[in-house]
Amino acid sequence: MNKQLTTQKNIDATQLALKKTLDIICGKWRLYIIYQLGTEARRYGELRRMIPDVSEKVLIQELKALVSLGVIEKKAFNEVPPRVEYSLTAKGQKVLPTLLDLTSIGETFLEP
Repeated sequence: MNKQLTTQKNIDATQLALKKTLDIICGKWRLYIIYQLGTEARRYGELRRMIPDVSEKVLIQELKALVSLGVIEKKAFNEVPPRVEYSLTAKGQKVLPTLLDLTSIGETFLEP
């Protein structure tokens, strides 16, 4: 009975971790955003130019979602005109190596 309860807790923890992972990477543009932020802070306009196929509305929504998930942080500067920068949090930086590993899948299928 005790072993079954421990197994159930492990399954629940694994399912919770998978759900959180899917929350972070779901959506067509989130991994693009994480990749583009990489190791340096970027302004909204830079991200918009780096990912030209995304609409402004969707980019704003995805940035807000990633901020709320704790993957990226938004830093607003008290300047005129207003300036905002986005960067990966420490947790967000842990996603980057896995994301870079995933690019090998695309590279495999791009080969003739």
